[in-house]
Amino acid sequence: MALMITDECINCDVCEPECPNGAISPGEEIYVIDPNLCTECVGHFDEPQCQQVCPVDCIPLDPERSETHDQLMHKYQLITAA
Repeated sequence: MALMITDECINCDVCEPECPNGAISPGEEIYVIDPNLCTECVGHFDEPQCQQVCPVDCIPLDPERSETHDQLMHKYQLITAA
């Protein structure tokens, strides 16, 4: 699954620089995660780094984007090969 940022986001700016894939960016009101770039840090780290630094715990799994570990690894390989 890709991750998502909920409306509890306080725009504290700590998650964006932690994303190794550049999947997090400022949205109109809160930060957003591009699900095409989010690998839950598979290939980079053992745990999603944005979740680790979020002070309000507003970055859950996106129930609309179910992906297996193998699918996330494949996405990581495509992103890093470019």
